[in-house]
Amino acid sequence: MFSKTNRKTGGNAGSGTPRKPSVPSIISADLRIVGDLNSAGEIHVDGCVDGDIKSKTLMVGESAVIKGEIIADTVSVHGTINGQINAQTVNLAKTAHVAGDILYRNLSIEAGAFLEGHCKRMDDKKEVAEGRINMVVKESGDQAAVIQSKAGGEGKKAAAGS
Repeated sequence: MFSKTNRKTGGNAGSGTPRKPSVPSIISADLRIVGDLNSAGEIHVDGCVDGDIKSKTLMVGESAVIKGEIIADTVSVHGTINGQINAQTVNLAKTAHVAGDILYRNLSIEAGAFLEGHCKRMDDKKEVAEGRINMVVKESGDQAAVIQSKAGGEGKKAAAGS
């Protein structure tokens, strides 16, 4: 039972089969966490979090206060967030108080929600997929070169005056 040998049990730990959805991780109103949170599932926050949060789904309760960046597929906000939100779907309830930018694909804001920051819709196109990188390289003298390269490493060099 408590030995260090590895015995196989009836569970699917370590196997390649997909896991069934687990219950959400809950941070209750009387809990304060200092540090980052990472979850492959759902996190429900009612307490305070000073740090970044990465999860599939994030539910921010009315009593929650989060200071940090949020990256998730779906974010529902009923409490307070100070920091950037980067998610596919963002829902701001009437009790939400957000101070920070929101990067989204789908955004809904109920009447009464507070938002101080920029909202920017993420395009379905991925600029990284185009494979173009612009770099400004200072060379000797007063001129700088703008190098535009493709992902394969080929590049064009154009002189740019300063």
